[in-house]
Amino acid sequence: MREHISYSELKIWNECPYKHKLKYLDRVNAFKGNEFTIFGTAIHDTCEKTLLTGSTRPENYFTLSFLKQVEELKLIGVPLDVTLLAQMEKQGRSLSTKVLPALGDHFGKYELISTEEQLYLPLTSHPQYFKGFIDLVIKCGDTYHVIDWKTCSWGWDARRKTDKILSYQLTLYKHFFSTKHGIDPKNIETHFALLKRTAKKNEVEFVRITSGDKKIKNALNLLNKALYNIRKNTTIKNRMSCSRCEFYKTKHCQ
Repeated sequence: MREHISYSELKIWNECPYKHKLKYLDRVNAFKGNEFTIFGTAIHDTCEKTLLTGSTRPENYFTLSFLKQVEELKLIGVPLDVTLLAQMEKQGRSLSTKVLPALGDHFGKYELISTEEQLYLPLTSHPQYFKGFIDLVIKCGDTYHVIDWKTCSWGWDARRKTDKILSYQLTLYKHFFSTKHGIDPKNIETHFALLKRTAKKNEVEFVRITSGDKKIKNALNLLNKALYNIRKNTTIKNRMSCSRCEFYKTKHCQ
């Protein structure tokens, strides 16, 4: 049994318990990365460094992180589309300059509380810990805003903005951030910050996610259900999710 569980692990288990077994118990890693993971990581790195340093040239941070990851994937033989990479570098340099202004425009005057804040707290119903990293926490007045950066192309449709399982990431972050610091959950709001690679306007969009007591309870129930089944070695395949699975029709999942 693993010592901790993260939201990412919970999401994979909810998608397919057998896929969870392959990734987290058998340690099979079929996916090494691609152009989109390079872009996402570079933007995340840039947001963190810019917030911490107050740099007026975030595009330089982006390029350094972007090219470093390109080289790392090339070294392990991951094929990459050179034309797409060139487009992404240009898009990322432009997008990186818009993040901090958008943050100020949306929230007004704010206090930086933390970037990449680690959550590692014990669970009450299981001997494991919940592990996570909050991209950004700011404070406006008495309200804390927990923010998670999400890179995308043009944005999210209504279905994705209201996806229950996706929203549970911020629901769990809110609960454990509140527990860690002893802050009343009513004083914590949560947001996804959409960083849009191909959008022509509104390149940075904040999507507020509400999480009351009932939703927090439902998210924790799903977490407990996952841990119970993982401990019982229940690894049923969810064949409804096969078409988008990295293990589909490989030697690991015939």
